[in-house]
Amino acid sequence: MPSFQKENDAAKSFLRRIESAVTPIVSGEYSHHRDRAPMASRVSFSQLRLEAELERYRAECQWEKLPAIIDQMQAARIHEDDDYGTLLLAEALLEECLQENMEALRRCTPLTDNAQSRLSRAKNHLNTILSRGRLTPRYLNEALLLMAKVHYVEGRYRDAQGMCARVGLEELTQDDQPTYHLRLLAEAFVIKGLSLDHQALSSVSRVRLIEREEESLSCYLRACDAALSYLQELDKTVTTPHTKTAKAGLLPAPVDMDLGYFLQAALQSGYLCLLQRGHLAQGAHQLRRVLRVVESRGSRSFRKSAARKLAEVLLSSVSEDSYWPPLGPPPSAWLHREGAATSKDAIYPTVKPPQRYSTDSCFCPQDVVEEAVLLLLITESMASGDAVISRLPDQAEARQASLQDATSVYDLLTIGMARRGQYAMLSECLERAMKFSFSEFHLWHQLGLSLMAARKGVGAVSVFKECARMRPQDPSLPLLAAKVCIGQLQWFKEAEALSQSVVSMGEEAGEFLPKAYLALGLCYSLQASDASLKADRNEFNKKALRVLNKAHSLDPQDANIAMYLALQLALVRQVSAAMEPLQEALSLYADDLNSLHLLSLLLSAQKHHRHALDTLGLALSQHPDNFNLLFTKVKLEEALFGPAAALQTCEEMLQCWQSRYDVSRSSETDDSSSIPVAERPEVSPGARKTSNHLTLPDFRDASTGSRSPSSLAASRLEAALSEVSDISSTRRQGPTYIWTTLEHIWLQAGELFMADGRLKEAQYCIAEASLLFPNSYSVLLQRGHLAELQGQLDEAKGLYDEALAIHPTGERILVHMGQLLVKTGCVHLGEKVLRDAVQIHSTSHEAWSGLGKALQSLGSSQAPDCFLTALELEASCPIRPFTIIPREL
Repeated sequence: MPSFQKENDAAKSFLRRIESAVTPIVSGEYSHHRDRAPMASRVSFSQLRLEAELERYRAECQWEKLPAIIDQMQAARIHEDDDYGTLLLAEALLEECLQENMEALRRCTPLTDNAQSRLSRAKNHLNTILSRGRLTPRYLNEALLLMAKVHYVEGRYRDAQGMCARVGLEELTQDDQPTYHLRLLAEAFVIKGLSLDHQALSSVSRVRLIEREEESLSCYLRACDAALSYLQELDKTVTTPHTKTAKAGLLPAPVDMDLGYFLQAALQSGYLCLLQRGHLAQGAHQLRRVLRVVESRGSRSFRKSAARKLAEVLLSSVSEDSYWPPLGPPPSAWLHREGAATSKDAIYPTVKPPQRYSTDSCFCPQDVVEEAVLLLLITESMASGDAVISRLPDQAEARQASLQDATSVYDLLTIGMARRGQYAMLSECLERAMKFSFSEFHLWHQLGLSLMAARKGVGAVSVFKECARMRPQDPSLPLLAAKVCIGQLQWFKEAEALSQSVVSMGEEAGEFLPKAYLALGLCYSLQASDASLKADRNEFNKKALRVLNKAHSLDPQDANIAMYLALQLALVRQVSAAMEPLQEALSLYADDLNSLHLLSLLLSAQKHHRHALDTLGLALSQHPDNFNLLFTKVKLEEALFGPAAALQTCEEMLQCWQSRYDVSRSSETDDSSSIPVAERPEVSPGARKTSNHLTLPDFRDASTGSRSPSSLAASRLEAALSEVSDISSTRRQGPTYIWTTLEHIWLQAGELFMADGRLKEAQYCIAEASLLFPNSYSVLLQRGHLAELQGQLDEAKGLYDEALAIHPTGERILVHMGQLLVKTGCVHLGEKVLRDAVQIHSTSHEAWSGLGKALQSLGSSQAPDCFLTALELEASCPIRPFTIIPREL
């Protein structure tokens, strides 16, 4: 116990000695029993501690803490023989004044002594310091730079330049200098550059003007590197403190940097100057250079602005052909066009280069859009994270600023992603913006458009309805929702209500009123096509004609309205009457795809098949890869020249599909690239696997034209099925419509083979379609028809039953099923099925003819009426149904 007491007393004595050693001396009265050597050591330690705190506060721009430190210095009689304390006070006053007048500085509005008391006091202090000349060269440089700031903010740019010229930069670039000297270095360069630019406005000599422009640009580039180095060094002092300080728990919490006007100007003036002078390549190169600098705590906001600016330059000024990789210098052609031999950063080497990321094994974008989108996605993550969500009134200004910042990023993202068709990704980005976009119409509208383009119809309709709530007087918003309901969702009742809301606006809807009547007419027309009862169908058709005539009368110069009026007349088999509005539509827009297609169908309905084919050829000359036109061409060629001639067009359709959509070739290229398949460089033949070549089968003997033996047919069919299985295994790699198109081509070829009596080839085509969509009702129908032709009637009936289970109202399924039942002796059941077909498809001459045959078998007197109706309908029946013309806004 006594030994413990002695150790405790010794420890207390040691702590008292340490406390007396680190306590600053605040009084001039010294105890007579203490000698001067310990006194001198204590004063020296206090001075070092205070100067270290001063350097940290000046580096972190914590000006509000300087007055307290200055008071401690004066109390401890530190720097009694110079004006260092006055210098610190002047700096604190000046920087606080600049922070309060950031907007005036951005507008280049000069500040005055009378209006700014802090500026006046700081200026008086600096004048006193410079007139007395008591500072050492190091602090004199700082005083000169502060006076340059005063002259600049007061609009005396020549005096500011003169002060910068007197600053000894070698004092600010030594290795052992404090961190805040890098800030002073950056500010010295940018003040000099800005002062030169302001003076250049009054220069007379062209040569002198160019010299000043080059000198100011060199100042901006050096200022940028110095500012980035300052932020990196500042980050090190905060994140890697002295070991003893960290252990003592004295490490201050990191503070978010609020960069002042001159630091922001130092970071941004370099690339902004280059871009404003038209040096786009060098400006983009400078932006890439600063973005490769190792990120620091204070550079986040700057990096966000720089990344957005670079993306804007790339999207607006750099084409796909003139793009150069991010890690390389600008092309010599660009530099020559801008009047430079090399990039400016090579001409003006920096005095304090910042640390940059290594480029080893880094990802490098392959094209201009890819780089721009990558930059914007990074910027979007920062902008959405920095967004102000609070709805408090005092946060309104900050919320609006963050919203504008984010909106500019999303607008650029929309431009970049739309070029690549990445609408799904764009909609996901815009959905993230909804958390801070309450009642912000622009972002909501962009989200609705992106959802519509991504074919996310349900979400698009909801968003457009919300947009309509924000702007109830805008008629375009309900029409956009109606467009989605008609084209993507088949919500015809919903589309009718939305269109009616615009019609109810009357003249207030303006130019959108005819569009609203058009949308309403399309809704009625589509509901007529879906109606199962004849009375309902007739009522909807009457409404559609009335509304479309109203739309045409409101805007007779709208080719789209005239074309849809002609289509509606054609749907009710008023073929001759449909010609007049269709001719008006073609006179307004002669190259319209749907108008030319409809004209071809109308000519075929009038049995002018040769003219119809010529018209279709005109449409195909404008749209050679349109499969809807090609299917009509196949039907016309079959009617004119027979199935064999039409099969050649089917062969061309297969080749067209393969060259356009075949994923077996595009999968050999880099899937990570955003470049479309058509724009990617060709893969060498040796590196590419042999692609499966889609072609129609031919199982006939080459010399005699007769059918080949069954063994040969089986081997050919087996080989064909093995090849097509390779393609069908990749069908999920693209949109569904690509593969439904291929399915329809195979089924069309199979139908032609059956018409030509070549059942083996037809079986091959149906097998290919079945591998794509085995449960498709179209495939089941063709399989049933093939089985029927092969005499396998029970199998055919089963396949028709399966097809009817999937599509109970299919016209061709009902007709084939009814005719098969009549053929197999089930006449009453066949009559029932054919009556259903006539009820649902009242304009089908095949259904009426089949019903007449069934009634004739039963000895009914109604059979002649059915045959007469079939003849009348067949006289106005087009080669393909009029409903193949898309009805959409």
